[in-house]
Amino acid sequence: MAVTRRQFLATPAALAASALVPGSLLAAVASQTPAMPDLSNWDIVRAQFMLDPAYRHFSSFYIASHPAPVRDALEGYRRALDANPLLTVEHGMFGSDEQHLPSAVARDVAAYFGGRPEDICLVRSTTEGLALVYHGLPLQAGDEVLCTTHDHYAHHESIRLATQRAGATMRKIALHDDAAKASTDEMIARLKAAIGPKTRVVGLTWVHSSSGLRLPIREIAAALGELPQSVLLVVDGVHGLGSADEDIPSTGVDYFVAGTHKWIFAPRGTGIVWSDAAGWARLRPVVPSFTDIESYEAWAGDRDPQTPNNAGRMSPGGFHAFEHQWAMGAAFRMHSTMGRRRVAERIAAMNSQLKEGLAGLPKVRLHTPMSPALSAGVVAFEVEGLTPQQVVQQLLERGFLASVSPYAVAYARLAPSLVNTAEEVDQALAAMRQVAA
Repeated sequence: MAVTRRQFLATPAALAASALVPGSLLAAVASQTPAMPDLSNWDIVRAQFMLDPAYRHFSSFYIASHPAPVRDALEGYRRALDANPLLTVEHGMFGSDEQHLPSAVARDVAAYFGGRPEDICLVRSTTEGLALVYHGLPLQAGDEVLCTTHDHYAHHESIRLATQRAGATMRKIALHDDAAKASTDEMIARLKAAIGPKTRVVGLTWVHSSSGLRLPIREIAAALGELPQSVLLVVDGVHGLGSADEDIPSTGVDYFVAGTHKWIFAPRGTGIVWSDAAGWARLRPVVPSFTDIESYEAWAGDRDPQTPNNAGRMSPGGFHAFEHQWAMGAAFRMHSTMGRRRVAERIAAMNSQLKEGLAGLPKVRLHTPMSPALSAGVVAFEVEGLTPQQVVQQLLERGFLASVSPYAVAYARLAPSLVNTAEEVDQALAAMRQVAA
């Protein structure tokens, strides 16, 4: 009978070597890692970040600074890997279920946004997750994937490459003419009207980094469910995860993809994909997995896997920056400690404060909806007579870090997050009054 990696760890030689790692790896690292701090105060939350005090940081959604709980977890796993890389990887990646660190991370993710840990696939970015989903779908010649003109390059390119390989087609539509005036009814009506007899998949972005618009994704999923034909819904959720209060598995989406190194504050180079058991069974793996035991046992037995595809089998294998992937759990535990609703309310309050202030400035045109239900943490705008790059440069000269949306039609963006205060939002508005003048 073939011996699996996990079965190997049950042999006497491996057990003797494992004595060098006291108890389980999780317990060993936890014993050397500071406990999660009291995060009931927003000043304490802000103190977890080592941001340069010379600037006011309104672009944390681009790529996040690691907060103290994440830095501590990273350092703990790094120490373990540097001290004994063999045993650390054997225990962390191929040990018992209690020690299996990708499973531990999945439990932390599920505890934050709902659903089952076994339905969480760990990836390294939104881009990688979207590619795995679209290339894993059983698209056939003549099938159509419908998306929108508002999606990011990575989403469009994932669809283009997958449909090109399958002989399927890709089509883009506009959900609105003006993001600031978009309504739920209008967007749903446009989407339903665009679905044709060959449409098999709809790809959407939960929060548009181009305009700051947040799609009513639950309502859209319900509307698609009422269609006479079956249409799968793939969602790029990177700018909603960590900024909006939503139980993802109950939204009705089929596949939810998000990098976690933005609003969630997880280590750089990390992300997740969620689907249910039926959704995973539908996909075909693209990259060999180091997480799914059945894949390994099938290879050892010179046969095909005998169980349905699952999230673990879709997780890309190989030796990665393990300390970054394993420390993801600390970021999700931090958010669970702060409270998903409380975080969303905090971001929404500063977001509304900023939008109301910008809307009152001369020469400033706001592109993000005023409604908190149709926005999240990104605020997009333009200033008459200035390019977005000039706006961002003038804000930088005043000590405020803003960004430009990387789209064919670009806007300036400010994004209040948990590293900011209401006072800093007022300061940003004061700087914008100078820029607009």
